[in-house]
Amino acid sequence: MTTDNLTAGSRTPPPHLRVTGIHKRFGGLHALRGVDFEVARGEVMALVGDNGAGKSTLMKVLAGAYLADEGEFWLDGEQVLVGGPTDAADLGIQIVYQDLALCENLDVAANLSLGAEPVKPGWGFLPRFLRPIDEMEMEVKAQKAIDRLEVRTLKSVRALVGGLSGGQRQAIAIARAVGAESSVVMLDEPTAALGVAQTRQVLNVVRRLRDTNHAVVYISHNMRDIFEVADRICILRHGANVGTWRTAETTPDEIVVAMTRGLDEGQTHAA
Repeated sequence: MTTDNLTAGSRTPPPHLRVTGIHKRFGGLHALRGVDFEVARGEVMALVGDNGAGKSTLMKVLAGAYLADEGEFWLDGEQVLVGGPTDAADLGIQIVYQDLALCENLDVAANLSLGAEPVKPGWGFLPRFLRPIDEMEMEVKAQKAIDRLEVRTLKSVRALVGGLSGGQRQAIAIARAVGAESSVVMLDEPTAALGVAQTRQVLNVVRRLRDTNHAVVYISHNMRDIFEVADRICILRHGANVGTWRTAETTPDEIVVAMTRGLDEGQTHAA
């Protein structure tokens, strides 16, 4: 990938998050080979590639779950260090994995506040974990998070997560990521195994993330979903960049060919 598109007058805004020259090895396996990647605020960047292309590895490097062996991180043009998940979270980088990591025995409000529950005032003499939870404040904050993403199918933030549909659970997991004061939200196959109606709910939430000026990284194998919500598409193959395409200027067939065959030797595609 080149950064020519970042010059003045470009149709693409400057990247919010950019990584350059990312290498990751697992013993003898060279999973990422000098990968460059970027995403701007108010943009949905699809990250695609065949199985084993390096998508999940790159996503985990961005989230701090894996440490890159080589490479640089940049946030709004300033070089930053991501040495673990806490560093990524402090920089506003959040990830929603396929398993969602929701507690099905808790309600929506409790899931959205998990680990950061508001406590009632006047109990400062006790350790935080012993202070009573402010249930009203927790409910209000949860409702604001749901309203922000316009999740209209959820009737109550007091509904148990175990009774929600797959689409609603995805929306809750995304709302939790957004509630962590994030600026970058990465979604790993968010519509996998969902029906048509539930997929529509999730895609609407993804659009809303873009509208709220988040930088969205969208990993998927579903070309229909990608072409519906993504602004650009970044393709990896065998752990290296193939290129980046503007969705409006390409076709699903072109993307599939690039994923499976790559480009001619020495070529890359930048958008």
